[in-house]
Amino acid sequence: MCTGKCSRCIAVTLYPLVLLSIICNIILFFPGWDVKYVKEGHITEEVKYMGGLVGGGIMVLIPALYIHLTGEEDGCCGNRFGMLFSIVFAAVGVAGALYSFTVAVTGLTNGPLCFDGTEWTRPFLNSTSPYMNDYKSWADCREPKNVVQFNIGLFVTLLAASGVQGLLCAIQMINGLFGCLCGTCFSKQQP
Repeated sequence: MCTGKCSRCIAVTLYPLVLLSIICNIILFFPGWDVKYVKEGHITEEVKYMGGLVGGGIMVLIPALYIHLTGEEDGCCGNRFGMLFSIVFAAVGVAGALYSFTVAVTGLTNGPLCFDGTEWTRPFLNSTSPYMNDYKSWADCREPKNVVQFNIGLFVTLLAASGVQGLLCAIQMINGLFGCLCGTCFSKQQP
């Protein structure tokens, strides 16, 4: 496959992952599908870090847009110099995906913030056993309703999306190197 076409494929694949990361991060602000928890400040620090919005969102979207330009035959960036810059942009995408991945892992490890009947706490924060397989312990969180499943589902989705984003950006770094050394291999039509 041509390095320019490969760039286009990578960029087009990154767009829905960026959108998914942003949507998951926004939804994390509304546990139990209610606005009152964010108003009262009853959300975890990992949600406030906005790994999906900043890392998997903006820090991957900007490189994806540039990478897409390197895949355009008639565009300004579909040349060796553009491919060189795509390596730098892809590295920024890797950093963003890594940030999103790290925040998601931390959010999964520490568990949600919930009301246990007496106070707002993070019951799984210093747990010695993993809470994700211990379904009975999920009942400790009375409010917001189903907050454990809510957090697990969204943080796992962010984890998967950021993993794929990081992989695609790393592939673009290699593709950009080949494109820089060998050219974008667009066929130039003779008049």
